[in-house]
Amino acid sequence: MSITAMWAWDNPVPASQDARGRGYAPAAPDELVAFTRAHDLTRVMLSAPWAADEGPVGQWFTAALRALDGAGVSAAALGGDPGWLTAPRLAVQWSRAARAAGATQIQLDVEPWALPAWQSDRDGAIRRWLAVLDAVRADAPECPVGIDCPWWLASEPWGHGTVLDAALERADRIVVVAFSDHAAGPDGIVALATPAARRSTVPFTIGVETDTPEVAGGARFTFYDEGPVVLEREAALVDAAFADTAGYEGVAVEHHRAWRALLEP
Repeated sequence: MSITAMWAWDNPVPASQDARGRGYAPAAPDELVAFTRAHDLTRVMLSAPWAADEGPVGQWFTAALRALDGAGVSAAALGGDPGWLTAPRLAVQWSRAARAAGATQIQLDVEPWALPAWQSDRDGAIRRWLAVLDAVRADAPECPVGIDCPWWLASEPWGHGTVLDAALERADRIVVVAFSDHAAGPDGIVALATPAARRSTVPFTIGVETDTPEVAGGARFTFYDEGPVVLEREAALVDAAFADTAGYEGVAVEHHRAWRALLEP
């Protein structure tokens, strides 16, 4: 299978039991494992709530990590609050709780480029982002850290290289986020991801989107309208294009709930 990984942002805990609850029943540990098996996934980036070692959502998080591990699926605690950019200590606190709950890997999805400061103070935004990455790594250097990196960071200058180069210095693996609804062509997934894939010095997957056009920022960025057959077909083309690239580990789907919805008849 060309699709090997997914982001999973939801949990099955009712909000009436825990304010952090999302009430998404298919995120229960057994159903999550069944889905990964059905789709031959080897990696899940599992959303870790704040204080992931406490309360009903914390109990679910620990159980889900154990279930995935038991199924031979590599699981990473996923998180990325914009507030961390001005207070890296909060990222460290989140990471400590996720690790206390059983996480052995971290996946950071902090997105300074989505905030107004990227336009008004780009250099400051980059420094704050790198400070978050540094803080999390320094607090637990033995814990592998993955980073979500949009494809265009490979052409964003920084220092003597690019912003992607700076992220790679702090990463054990990355996801090259290359949202498009087709593999080929100048605006296709392969063309978008290739510069980052060539620069990568760590294992990487290539991220694609299945959520609604409203969430994705436009129909051309998601497979929502194309459906699961086209998703699999285009992912196979991406897989073929990068099969011989050092470090390539497959295609990652954003995200569990949206992908399930795409598969519904």
